[in-house]
Amino acid sequence: MTSRNHISAPTRRTVVMAAAVTAVATPALVGAASPAFAETGAPAFRHGVASGDPLPDGILLWTRVTPTPDALPGSGKGPDLTVGWELAEDQAFTRIVARGTTVATAASDHTVKADVRGLRPATAYWYRFTAGTTLSPAGRTRTAPAADAASGIRFGVVSCANWEAGWFSPYRHLAARTDLDAILHLGDYIYEYATGSYPAAKYTVRRHQPEHEIVSLADYRLRHATYKTDTDLQALHAAHPVVAIWDDHEFANDAWSGGAENHTTGTEGAWADRVAAAKRAYFEWMPVRTSTEGTVYRRLRFGKLADLHLLDLRSFRSQQAKVGDGAVDDPNRSITGRAQLDWLKSGLASSDAAWQLVGTSVMISPVAFGSLPAELLAPIAELLGLPKEGIAINVDQWDGYTDDRKELLQHLTDRAIRNTVFLTGDIHMAWANDVPVKAATYPLSASAATEFVVTSVTSDNLDDILHVPAGTVSVLAAGALKAANRHVEWVDLDHHGYGVLDVTADRSQMDYYAVSDRADRDATASWARSYRTRNGTQRVERVYQPVR
Repeated sequence: MTSRNHISAPTRRTVVMAAAVTAVATPALVGAASPAFAETGAPAFRHGVASGDPLPDGILLWTRVTPTPDALPGSGKGPDLTVGWELAEDQAFTRIVARGTTVATAASDHTVKADVRGLRPATAYWYRFTAGTTLSPAGRTRTAPAADAASGIRFGVVSCANWEAGWFSPYRHLAARTDLDAILHLGDYIYEYATGSYPAAKYTVRRHQPEHEIVSLADYRLRHATYKTDTDLQALHAAHPVVAIWDDHEFANDAWSGGAENHTTGTEGAWADRVAAAKRAYFEWMPVRTSTEGTVYRRLRFGKLADLHLLDLRSFRSQQAKVGDGAVDDPNRSITGRAQLDWLKSGLASSDAAWQLVGTSVMISPVAFGSLPAELLAPIAELLGLPKEGIAINVDQWDGYTDDRKELLQHLTDRAIRNTVFLTGDIHMAWANDVPVKAATYPLSASAATEFVVTSVTSDNLDDILHVPAGTVSVLAAGALKAANRHVEWVDLDHHGYGVLDVTADRSQMDYYAVSDRADRDATASWARSYRTRNGTQRVERVYQPVR
């Protein structure tokens, strides 16, 4: 339970200079406020600070404190410790607007959250924590625009960050930007695999902790903690509020409501126990508001410009059908669950925002594969989790639950809901798609929405699987995919990176950025492509320069 003492904000509006923002985004700053833990034995903030789920009048703050040397993540050890927090209008903390205390306990793995309200909309704030005489690093955050505001918004967009596959340089490049309202993380924030299994040991850049596949609460806690020791990830959280949803690897590969491809009941215990452990650790370690229903589906408002509808596509879904099985069309099977689909449809129909942004962890656009040669069919099938000997659809994404997709797209069409943009991760490739009502007759038939899919931060893509330089085979494969899917404007099979989504009243534009080498801690980033959808069109088009 958090106690809070809100301090009335000064009447003069504070302007936070860009130079100050850049300072907090610098990885070198992370952890600098804590004394040398091994030398002093004092409490330490070893996992950085974070904020998330911005509201017009509020923000959620997060940190984890290590109260004693033996109180390691997942250990269950360590005493209760009072943790203070404060929020200010300036980096020097001379204009503090709110402060309070909370208690870090072993029961919550010594993670703490403060849900601060009474703030001004569209305002940058600085925050920090204290434990005894130890001061945490400072973080910068930002509240959402007022409900009736019409100003533009800009998000960094990321997905699929496998610790063992590479360094998190996309996070570093996003942390250095001073123009973002928030980061949207579309899932696979962590991976559950044992070390050396994905990718193979000879391609592993760094080793997971714990080294075995994570199953228990202690395991999931330690894996989350390991990721949050990465300085680039710490810098991202310190620079921007994060809005996150989960996908399968926060649990186990290809998870569904009753199990997962990467779970063996008996040797790995009951699935329900594993899910409960994974969700508990997630809500402890992520800057998201804890749900009593154990889900991450929720809605955030960004002024009159956009409603952001965030989906949970693992907790309620039916088991994946077999490839080629007509069960993919069974109306009794669902990827969302009935309650979530009704919630989404209601929210889309009742929204008065100019844009409907839908955070979906798996792709909603249909994908057919045409006449790909066997040497390319196999690795692409591996990316999509499909049999390598011949495929029609990816049954783990909306292609495997066609009745839900048909109902949702029909709802958009029947209600004349315009400007719906699906924002997607999961498959380690970048796409810019129209979302057709009937793919077989597209483009003669209508497009109900558009979709921007971001590539992975580090997880394997086509050239990683084939172990060839980027671009060696992708031109042929991308051409074949586009030929078989006329609603696909662009697909990039080779690169790692991130997206930046810029939304105005006139258009939503995704700028795609690629990093030079996931195995290089100092990898550079460069703009790759940009696509936009104009207000009222439901179609994507290429733009020849990123937003400035």
